[in-house]
Amino acid sequence: MPPHQTPTSSPTVYDSTLKAAEPPRAPHLQLDLLAFPDAVPELRRTVRQYLGVPCADVQLCVTELVGNVIRHVGEGTPVRVRVARADGCTRVEVCDPDPRALPVLMRVADDDESGRGLVLLDAVALRWGVEPEAAGKTVWCELERGE
Repeated sequence: MPPHQTPTSSPTVYDSTLKAAEPPRAPHLQLDLLAFPDAVPELRRTVRQYLGVPCADVQLCVTELVGNVIRHVGEGTPVRVRVARADGCTRVEVCDPDPRALPVLMRVADDDESGRGLVLLDAVALRWGVEPEAAGKTVWCELERGE
């Protein structure tokens, strides 16, 4: 099932493959999708298209947060991804239905084959955190708007 894009307050027309028909003018981008690895490249392209500028760090954060859902909650988990620009920064949020699978920033050894996602996110983000919700959680990060 392809991911779907939900406009939040804009008359912009969207298609079902995450591509905006015209540059979005919405105050934020909101995407509802199933967390599968093959959805991530199109998600990255959609975020780039929405921001309209190179945004490698934002794309990295989106990738890592959705990747954490895939690895720790499970493939096919419904997620909501939001990207917004405000107050001089870009905020990325990924919401999932599992309140128990909380991200933890851990030290990794040079020879560890995994576990670097949050380390990378922590290095590029101004700040990040988790907001528990009644039916799940939102993991978020904020980056300098120039990125």
